Amino acid sequence: MSIKTATYQGVTTLEIARPEKKNALTAAMYQAMADALRAAQADPEVRSVLITGQPGIYTAGNDLEDFLQRPPQGLDSPVFQFMQALIECDKPVIAAVTGAAIGIGTTMLFHCDFVYVSDEARLAMPFVALGLVPEFGSSVLVAERMGHVRAAEKLLLGDPFTGAEAVECGLANAVMPSAEVVRHARRVAERFNALAPSAVRESKRLMRAADRERLQAVIAAEGECFAARLRSEEAREAMQAFFEKRPPDFTRFR
Repeated sequence: MSIKTATYQGVTTLEIARPEKKNALTAAMYQAMADALRAAQADPEVRSVLITGQPGIYTAGNDLEDFLQRPPQGLDSPVFQFMQALIECDKPVIAAVTGAAIGIGTTMLFHCDFVYVSDEARLAMPFVALGLVPEFGSSVLVAERMGHVRAAEKLLLGDPFTGAEAVECGLANAVMPSAEVVRHARRVAERFNALAPSAVRESKRLMRAADRERLQAVIAAEGECFAARLRSEEAREAMQAFFEKRPPDFTRFR
């Protein structure tokens, strides 16, 4: 298992700890994060949740080998359980992005309440490059946050962007030196120990309520399309090219 969890002074920390694989996420890791989020939700002593990675890497997204061996089969699969648990968490969730955040490493940030990024952070959503489609509500959330033309750069072309750009478009609260990110995020998380917990939860619920039903429908539609795309010839070419360390050749596809 490569997810470390700990609860200290009212903060449950989920640390993605698989640096030898650039913190790539497996089905077991998604399940561990889903379980940890649900446990934090149920624990009255927990006032907030902090999600972080390792120095220089937040997460490279899905572990493609594991993902292909254990593709999501439905909305009860580990990756969707994680998505659902993050959306349903009524306590503040703070993300400390200490480096590269790829794929779901970026899309999960749209569902966090506070996001702090390092000046070394590089965010990217290269779904189309893998023959896939956006997930975790990003097909609508990115455009809402950035506007359509900038969303097209990020989702259709897969262009990466910096921590400073994430702040500018409203995805992140602040950018700072890498060594300060986790400490600052934890200080923010601990501030909730001094605030009325029910008022915090109810306020977050009200802030999120208008979008929750719509997001559930979007995520389900994305998931259905994503699963179909995983079985496509384009995705097979992209995955084979990835493992062979070569550019994919999509010229034969129409």
